[in-house]
Amino acid sequence: MSYSFSKTVDYSFEEAISKTTDELKKEGFGILTEIDVKETLKKKLDVDFRKYKILGACNPPFAYQALQYEDEVGTMLPCNVIIQEIKEGSVKISAIDPVASMMAVKNEKLATVAAEVREKLKKVIYNL
Repeated sequence: MSYSFSKTVDYSFEEAISKTTDELKKEGFGILTEIDVKETLKKKLDVDFRKYKILGACNPPFAYQALQYEDEVGTMLPCNVIIQEIKEGSVKISAIDPVASMMAVKNEKLATVAAEVREKLKKVIYNL
């Protein structure tokens, strides 16, 4: 089982971030965190890296529901969505598959929530 799903698009990097954020909002997700990997690696290691951002996306009703079923599920939240420039004008957008990440937790109720979140994240990726 793959742990993510992806789509490569012909957008600029900034356009890909904007469109991804818009699609996440349509599915009830907000962005809790944004990590600029390129910037961080330059600052911490003085290395050059491609444009690469990690968006920590959260759908509050589903997060709340999951936390009701498993008090330590917060270790797996938020759902990460990555945007990386493959080459100028070509960007790959990937989202975690929450079903794959939740397989380690043996909780049927949580599996149901993960399946619902998976469908929403798939819709985000495929609508780009």
